[in-house]
Amino acid sequence: MSYIGHEDAWSAWHTALAGPRMHHGWILAGRRGIGKMGFALAAARELVCEEGIPQPSGDHPDIHVLTHLPRDEKEEKKREEGKPYELKRSIGVAQIRAMQQRLTTRPTLGSRRVIVIDPADDLEKSAANALLKSLEEPPPGTYFLLVAHRLGRLLPTIRSRCRILRFPDLDDAEIARILAREAPQADEQTRRAALVAAKGSPGVALDFVELGLGPAYGLMQRLVRDGDPDFVLRGALAAAAGTRPSREFQLAAIELALSVVAEAMREARRAALPAIIGAHEELGQLTAQAPTYNFDSGLLMMEIGSLLANAAGLREPAHG
Repeated sequence: MSYIGHEDAWSAWHTALAGPRMHHGWILAGRRGIGKMGFALAAARELVCEEGIPQPSGDHPDIHVLTHLPRDEKEEKKREEGKPYELKRSIGVAQIRAMQQRLTTRPTLGSRRVIVIDPADDLEKSAANALLKSLEEPPPGTYFLLVAHRLGRLLPTIRSRCRILRFPDLDDAEIARILAREAPQADEQTRRAALVAAKGSPGVALDFVELGLGPAYGLMQRLVRDGDPDFVLRGALAAAAGTRPSREFQLAAIELALSVVAEAMREARRAALPAIIGAHEELGQLTAQAPTYNFDSGLLMMEIGSLLANAAGLREPAHG
């Protein structure tokens, strides 16, 4: 599949592929939801393909993907049954060790194999240090494609051993066309809200529609505009998330709140900026904590609501 905005990345990849010596480590950097994993899988197939060796159309034995595993045995059973399941919050050192053990053998079909890690910025510290050893002394014919949503979270030593391919954000017009094609069921108001949430990522915009974040968006706008002296809007925001919102919903809600505050910042008068900037900073801290913290969903939505109400100028504590 070809994605909009990947032209420069493909050009750099094909130039390197045609060169005398292909670099063994690559970081695919850009916002979540812009197709980096799709690029990684397609690029990996090009890399392992060799003339005269038939290539499978399905899973490839020389392309190994490391990503989040099910959270526990219960969630693993759900996966086996084809049901929705929850994931671990990070990629562990045991996964890296298992991959390294596999690297002691030769590739299955040809002379090359590819390790794809998605997302590499969710590696545990011990896992990142273990991966570094493989990047420093890669086995012959082994290549690494590291998908990174937050490049700054990767170890500097990992970044220094890889080439970086950057994937740009898309403009609103391009994302609007994708929404019209992929989510025709969404009404105009939902699409406009999805564009605000997207911040250049079509995947984020599509998640907005799929997760049903429209009502939450409207409440967030009201919180930033009017505050919430009687806590009614905060209660409504928690109710809009439901009793057991998915982790994807929670993370998307934090990102959406950041977008709402950023939108308010652009339109605010100078006197209102300190409150809005403060709310934006605290939401940024919440975003950094979210991948590893185990939030109570109701309290999380109330916290988001309080930070948005603070952006309206209320001087109450963020925790109510």
